[in-house]
Amino acid sequence: MFPLCRSTIIALALLIGVFLLWQAVMATTTLQQVATAVIAPTAASGSNVTGNAVFTQDGDDIMLTVDVENAPPGLHAVHIHATGDCSAPDGTSAGGHWNPTDQDHGKWGSDSFHLGDLGNIPVGDDGTGSLELTTDLWELGTGSELDILGKAIIGS
Repeated sequence: MFPLCRSTIIALALLIGVFLLWQAVMATTTLQQVATAVIAPTAASGSNVTGNAVFTQDGDDIMLTVDVENAPPGLHAVHIHATGDCSAPDGTSAGGHWNPTDQDHGKWGSDSFHLGDLGNIPVGDDGTGSLELTTDLWELGTGSELDILGKAIIGS
């Protein structure tokens, strides 16, 4: 057995304290949840637009990033629809705009808007465009009426 001096005991106590603090921080850190929707044309739609929509949850906030390619230039409205069924060529199988809070249709962030009213995505002459939105009004993977999983994203 070797003799421990007071400074060695204090150093060991600090080291153990730092390790325990690190374990506590790691145990309380939440993992980021991510859900990705692939944007692909249906055979009957006649569209060539492709891309993806990524929902990333960080704490109470969910960030949506929509990236499209092969779209006609200009502004295109983007909405989340009530169901994820995109089998109809005109998109009607996806149901109406997702509106779990029963609000009037409007611009995101105004006094009244559907939670599926995402706004417009600007598309350049090269056919690409992107839209980003961060909100604490949605949920991801909870199964509640505010859960964005199982919905469709449709642009016009």
